[in-house]
Amino acid sequence: MKKITIAVDGLSSTGKSTLAKQLAKKLHYIYVDSGAMYRAVTLYAMQEGFIENGEIAKADLIESLDKIELKFVFNTHLGFAEMFLNGKNVEREIRTLEVSKNVSQVAELEQVRTKLVAMQQEMGKEKGVVMDGRDIGTVVFPNAELKVFMTASPEKRAVRRYKELLDKGENVKYEEILENVQKRDYIDSNRQISPLVKADDAIDFDNSDVGLDDQFQRIYEHALRIIEK
Repeated sequence: MKKITIAVDGLSSTGKSTLAKQLAKKLHYIYVDSGAMYRAVTLYAMQEGFIENGEIAKADLIESLDKIELKFVFNTHLGFAEMFLNGKNVEREIRTLEVSKNVSQVAELEQVRTKLVAMQQEMGKEKGVVMDGRDIGTVVFPNAELKVFMTASPEKRAVRRYKELLDKGENVKYEEILENVQKRDYIDSNRQISPLVKADDAIDFDNSDVGLDDQFQRIYEHALRIIEK
């Protein structure tokens, strides 16, 4: 059976990672969470004091990019790979609201995107990969055989993110989450470098009112049709 590249793009908190993980597991493909890479760079910038009151010391971060080592390490107990930053597992730290508040601004930087896109393309050069993010189908893998663009209403996405953070023990407010979702949508869609846009040949999938199982089954069946051609 031939291998293909699957690109899953879309707005924040639309369940891109959940879908991508399910597809990768079912197809025995490699799963890459590109968003985790940008979050790890953001965490590094926060740890180094390059971000203060929402302002990024861009020159300092860019100068330090060579000091950032990112690696996915597969966790057999969890069934997916976790993000390691300079040898340390930061999977939990990169999922906090504080990182979410700053990641879109870090991802705007051309030098950051150039570094990470090159890494992502290397990971997927042999195909058999499912990667999710913001520019996978337009920039990282423009020739991907299957491209999915996921959307949902800001309110539905904020509720999902709110429940997720509460489950992790974070003290958050729904209104704060909704504001963050809307702000990230604007920044991601309006940045000059690799803005979040739907690829012309991507499947537009609104999951505002679609269950996870139904969502997975629809996209999986579509992937099979492409693989079996």
